[in-house]
Amino acid sequence: MTHSGQKTGQQKFPVQSFKELENPTPIPIQQWKKHTKNTIGWGDTHSRYKKEVPTSKATLSEKINLQAWKGEKVSAQWVVSAGRKDLNISVELSDLKEKSGNSKISKNHMESAFVRYVLTDELNKDKKGACGHRKPADFDSSLVADIIDPITPTLKIAKHNTRPGWISIEIPKNTKAGSYTGTVKILSDNKTLKKLPISIKVIDRILPEAKDWDFHLDLWQNPYAVARYHQTELWSEAHFKALEKEMGHYANAGGKSITASIIDRPWDGQTHDPFNSMVRWTKTLDGQWHFNFEVFDKWVEFMMDQGITKQINAYTMIPWKLSFAYFDEASNKTQHLETQPGEKLYEEVWVAMLSSFADHLKEKGWFEKTYIAMDERPMETMQETIKVIHKADKDFKISFAGAKHPELYPDVDDYCLTLESEFSKAVLKERKKSGKISTFYTSCSHVAPNSFTFSSPAESEWYAWHAAATGLDGYLRWAYNSWVLEPLLDSRFTTWAAGDTYFVYPGGRSSLRFENLQAGVQAFEKIQILKDEFEKAGNNEALNELNKILTNFELENFNKDLVSKNLKEANEFLNSF
Repeated sequence: MTHSGQKTGQQKFPVQSFKELENPTPIPIQQWKKHTKNTIGWGDTHSRYKKEVPTSKATLSEKINLQAWKGEKVSAQWVVSAGRKDLNISVELSDLKEKSGNSKISKNHMESAFVRYVLTDELNKDKKGACGHRKPADFDSSLVADIIDPITPTLKIAKHNTRPGWISIEIPKNTKAGSYTGTVKILSDNKTLKKLPISIKVIDRILPEAKDWDFHLDLWQNPYAVARYHQTELWSEAHFKALEKEMGHYANAGGKSITASIIDRPWDGQTHDPFNSMVRWTKTLDGQWHFNFEVFDKWVEFMMDQGITKQINAYTMIPWKLSFAYFDEASNKTQHLETQPGEKLYEEVWVAMLSSFADHLKEKGWFEKTYIAMDERPMETMQETIKVIHKADKDFKISFAGAKHPELYPDVDDYCLTLESEFSKAVLKERKKSGKISTFYTSCSHVAPNSFTFSSPAESEWYAWHAAATGLDGYLRWAYNSWVLEPLLDSRFTTWAAGDTYFVYPGGRSSLRFENLQAGVQAFEKIQILKDEFEKAGNNEALNELNKILTNFELENFNKDLVSKNLKEANEFLNSF
């Protein structure tokens, strides 16, 4: 069942294939009367094409010209509107050949996918955000193009329906610079409907490997959602096999932080699948505390094997509900300890835990990259907690996402402010000098830019440009894959706007939002490389022009209607060197 109570008529948790829900928006037949032929062409990667609306030929292009550095991933979106009859669409890619004919980009480095439709909703009625409990009946719902599905080889497009598709190209680092051309063939029942020319100019510059990118991308992963959706036992071989597929996009986008829960339900039940503790807390018969890190180790080792090696964020010493679960040997059952920062009991328990944790991390060689992490807690509570952390081990690093508290700056090694807050230039300079991380985050409270399933995909690309414009190190979002009940069908949730809880879909499927986010991260890397080059060469003209372009991505200059235009012009500039 979906949140609306609609029967889906398919298996509970589809992975290999799925059927989209019925479109709640009626087909505007009068519009289709002007579109009696099929319309096929290249669209825009920042656009979501409506399923029920015919795409105007004037808004599509016959051919597309892309630009890329070696090692970069670029994307394109095609669109088909079926105006004549039902179509059974499949796609055939060609190699991209360089003009001289001596070099090519193999189609093995390209991926074809269908863009699929998922149910979404809207902002709160006051249009000031999307926080709070939500009843589906109170919000308009519609199908929205968001899922990028490379698994489905053929897809039916019913007459008077539109279907986009997505092409991704990863440029090998050893590609010869030059112009490459090829075709994307759109077929129906194996008969060619249209050949769409595609060309790409490979620039003689190299983007580093994703794991070496500077951008600090921190999207909180939820392994518990993966176990539930794939119906596997937690931490079993089958669970890790499923996780491999689901965590790939995060690694490919240069993800830096591993999300680890060191207590049970650190955020209470804010997600469909609550986080359990990866550390087993036990109070022994003689009243001593014992901590087992076996699950924590498995998770961290797995994520590091995927290429996420920079940082481990251990959540949290200050949960939403100040209650700490542990197994009590005396009663032979789980008990809950209710205490808070500032209390003697809190200090005793957490000093015991953190001391044991520090010893274990040092033994594993992970102490330097582990941060005791908290989010959105009051300053006074944070100050009391920091005292406890330092008492356990003065060298523990600390991570905090929340309001601006300058009093906390010296103690917080990874500080993430809300979008509307900012560090002063002097503070940022000092933090960089001392190796501290400074980032920003968006949440349900932000109307735009945001990454709801109804947000413009361009807004996700804007994030990294904003970081570059303001001197920040990166971006945090609280949910990479905290899936709702049926994420491939209905992105709505009982709390917060649709899509707020996840960027990617089951089965290793990406989204328009995530692909644009990655495009922004790649641009951030280019900006750092070019800035460094301009400064060393004394090319003040180019440096000034780049800095002028970056001002468009300061929050005060954000204009929802100009985001896509600004991004395209800015990317053109980066690719002109």
